[in-house]
Amino acid sequence: MRNNSRLIIAAVVLLIGFIGYFGKSSINPVTGEKQHVSLSVDQEVAMGLQAAPQMAEQFGGLDPDERAQALVQRVGNKLVQSGPGAKTHYQFKFYLLRDPKTVNAFALPGGPVFTTRALFDRLQNEAQLAGVLGHEIGHVLERHSAEQMARTQLAQSVVGAAGVAASDDQGHGQMGYMAAQFAAQMTQLKYGRKDELEADRWGVKNMSGAGYDPRELIQVMEILKQASGGSRQPEFMSSHPDPGNREQEIQTEIQRDFPSGIPGNLTKGQPLSGRADAAGSGAY
Repeated sequence: MRNNSRLIIAAVVLLIGFIGYFGKSSINPVTGEKQHVSLSVDQEVAMGLQAAPQMAEQFGGLDPDERAQALVQRVGNKLVQSGPGAKTHYQFKFYLLRDPKTVNAFALPGGPVFTTRALFDRLQNEAQLAGVLGHEIGHVLERHSAEQMARTQLAQSVVGAAGVAASDDQGHGQMGYMAAQFAAQMTQLKYGRKDELEADRWGVKNMSGAGYDPRELIQVMEILKQASGGSRQPEFMSSHPDPGNREQEIQTEIQRDFPSGIPGNLTKGQPLSGRADAAGSGAY
């Protein structure tokens, strides 16, 4: 009887989780795809605006270099104005963070986009900066954060149901619960790698739409490989694809968008100064 009760409770927990996940869906106005998301666009914007100051503080606050800060904002705004982001309700803002060691860039729901000084100083030209920012804009347009939150809630329901079903009076079933946690984590990592590749494709589209040579995004991948110092863990254990695999996907997207070759009007833009060569740590 106790086993039957546990299975019934587990089934109810699982059912509630699936109803909550599949009951929250909407059509992405940019991609036209149906997505399972846990937030409305207005909620994404509000969350991003609220979280931006705290996130900046975690990376040492905003960089005091006004010229570099203005450059990041100018290139970011150019990408938005020349792409589909201009027709959305997202409030895109671009910030350079003070952190000189963590090679990273990220976007919050709703539009705030951040780049660390450690990454900025490794970039050689405006086109590479545009590739980084265009990638992060892609995360926002694809609503990856809202999707991830919905998937996390579903995963928690699955793990909770597994824990209830595997438990007994003697405390057995812990291995089953841990296996469910591991499976949920691996699934999240898989979706994370898929999101990164989607954002890379947006990086190509956004930067070329703004007049930048998309081949410079491949050079960004080389910069990431150098910054990691060869210390990456196996791809299946990471939320980000291997930079080498990302290069292949980026090249495929470039060939798809420009089958006759890169137009002559797409440029590298102005060179950036202050490039650093020391290895750092981070993701992007």
